[in-house]
Amino acid sequence: MQIRELSIPDAYEITPVQHRDDRGVFLEWYRFDRLAEAVGHSLDLRQGNTSVSRRGSVRGIHFADVPRGQAKYVTATRGAVLDYAIDIRVGSPTFGRWDSVLLDDVDRRAIYVAEGLGHCFVALTDDATVSYLVSDTYSPTAEHGVNPLDETIGLVFPPEAGEPLLSPKDTEAPGLEQAVAAGLLPDFAAVRAYYEDLSR
Repeated sequence: MQIRELSIPDAYEITPVQHRDDRGVFLEWYRFDRLAEAVGHSLDLRQGNTSVSRRGSVRGIHFADVPRGQAKYVTATRGAVLDYAIDIRVGSPTFGRWDSVLLDDVDRRAIYVAEGLGHCFVALTDDATVSYLVSDTYSPTAEHGVNPLDETIGLVFPPEAGEPLLSPKDTEAPGLEQAVAAGLLPDFAAVRAYYEDLSR
């Protein structure tokens, strides 16, 4: 597999090698050793999630308190989504910026989003099925969101996604500047120190 760091530090695109024959296709969509080599520490898997979304559905921008945070390794097993890593770490050189990876059932890429980064995707097809490996179990009190339509962040959704469909929770989430003022967002230096602890 090929692993490439995105323009947002601590987020990576993973492109697997697909082996095809007359029976179909085989690939390794996750390798703990290759990921650890790229990010500097192994991913402590604690939960696996799957979502199925209709075209236009937007899930995110979500993040969890650090520590422990919730690193995510995400791939699409059916259909297609555009997946976003958003730097919401206060003090980061790329604060407020984002990058994206197309996840689909053709190239079968994955994205790794480290603890402290925001995560979001928009479904480009009906029945878009996304599977996540995450580094901590869901904790409602530690989970937060930023409105994915916030103009300060300026996520660009592809035309084929159609009208964005958001949950009430995501619609009511604060914008980036409101989240900063409320003290909700992770601190860049503290998050990077946490990464260092994970590598020991």
